Amino acid sequence: MISSVCGQVLSVGLDHAVVEVGGVGLTVQATPATLATLRRGEQARLHTSLVVREDSLTLFGFADAQARDLFTLLQTVSGIGPRLALAALAVLDPDKLRAALADGDITVLTQVPGIGRKGAERLTLELRDKVTATEPPAAHPAVTPGRAAVRAEVVEALVGLGFAARQAEQAVDKVTAADGEHGDSGAADTSGLLRAALVTLGRKR
Repeated sequence: MISSVCGQVLSVGLDHAVVEVGGVGLTVQATPATLATLRRGEQARLHTSLVVREDSLTLFGFADAQARDLFTLLQTVSGIGPRLALAALAVLDPDKLRAALADGDITVLTQVPGIGRKGAERLTLELRDKVTATEPPAAHPAVTPGRAAVRAEVVEALVGLGFAARQAEQAVDKVTAADGEHGDSGAADTSGLLRAALVTLGRKR
């Protein structure tokens, strides 16, 4: 079990970062919020969970141990794999996710793409007594590239998560249009736009 990695950040993508540890570059899958805390060329420490499959070894990284533990806990529920657990933490920050599980808030949980009402009910039934709300992590501002570049990157990330290109484009455009109408720049950066698009796609199921 690799419980953490510490080293220089070689690169940061939309859904992963590469961290050099002992001369080896490790690809670490992570949420937009976690990736926003990383900067290329700087040192970083991530709390990690290694998921072993017959044909792959995938490392998932988190800014704190509590988020990693929640990621692991989610997977104890039937039908929740690592990708869906990571998607849950991408759409809902750990504090909000824990609160939703503890309170049995089905509406909040079904915002996650891939989690329907039955899945949300199963999550709350099995986990509500195993989670405790924690203080939300400090916000870390993300570097905001040009709007067109952000759109392209988010569409690419959504396609990588399994959504059709057309579906991804429509979700991103819808969020961008709503952002402009309300004069709210909350979804203007890459992580915010990706999270908002994931929520939109979750509502379309």
